[in-house]
Amino acid sequence: MAAPAEGRRLPDWLKVRPPGGEEYKRIKEMRTERELATVCEEAQCPNVGECWGGGTATFMVMGDTCTRGCRFCAVETEQDGQALDPMEPAKLARSVDEMDLAYVVVTSVDRDDLPDQGASHVATCIDTLHKECPETKVEFLIPDFQGEEDLISLVCDAQPHVLAHNIETVRRLTPEVRDDRAGYDQSLEVLRFASEYAEKALDGPMYTKSSIMVGLGETEDEVRQAMDDLRAAGVDFLTIGQYLRPSESHIEVDDFVPPDLFDKYEEIGEEKGFKYVASGPLVRSSYRAGEYYISNVIESGDTPDLPQP
Repeated sequence: MAAPAEGRRLPDWLKVRPPGGEEYKRIKEMRTERELATVCEEAQCPNVGECWGGGTATFMVMGDTCTRGCRFCAVETEQDGQALDPMEPAKLARSVDEMDLAYVVVTSVDRDDLPDQGASHVATCIDTLHKECPETKVEFLIPDFQGEEDLISLVCDAQPHVLAHNIETVRRLTPEVRDDRAGYDQSLEVLRFASEYAEKALDGPMYTKSSIMVGLGETEDEVRQAMDDLRAAGVDFLTIGQYLRPSESHIEVDDFVPPDLFDKYEEIGEEKGFKYVASGPLVRSSYRAGEYYISNVIESGDTPDLPQP
């Protein structure tokens, strides 16, 4: 394990230009007018300038307050979230339509305070996007819904093109990185169930996706094992990026992983059979450059992977 990265200068490969420009301003104004949240802002994503400047954003539904308290995440956390906006699915679809997006990524906060943890709201958002933006491919990054299969199937029935759920880190580090209610195996089972349910119950393909942060003290062998675990759960797409500490109250960075190791992880992931791997210091689970490749996989009709027995 490398020496902690805190107190060291940020490497050149992690430095980005501050956001700005007319397209960035337009999206910010539209988001504010529609009272929509974006994970780009709430999670302090370093790519916000690139993505918003290019005319796309990752929307976050069910408010900007999460009921989980993961130790890596910049999103505000409380025991109870905000009241759901019944007009949010329509506002979301209108924004996607006006931005003329070919591919949209939507995520949500955890809502353990709601009877169905927000699953029906998520499903309505997906249904509305399909109805109002039929040419747009929809990727939805879901919470774990505490592993409740009826809630996961409710979202699957809405048929996002890509259903994503992040394991976030390797097995050993999960207890210190994620909220105590989250679990490495629980997340794997969410992905496994979604893959199997899509094959058995849906009339069209649905791909699965997950993401790993590095720089938290994991070893290369542990990353390899996490990849094997995701492949065994039937995961099609994988992103790997550098963890960056949002504030001093969050878990520390252990190491700034060099670009050549990210390249190696990409090669390893491809060798293990993922349909697509995006691996780089500034890669995030909603990664604009990766959307184009994933969209091509969907259009090609390549069969989603199934969990391995």
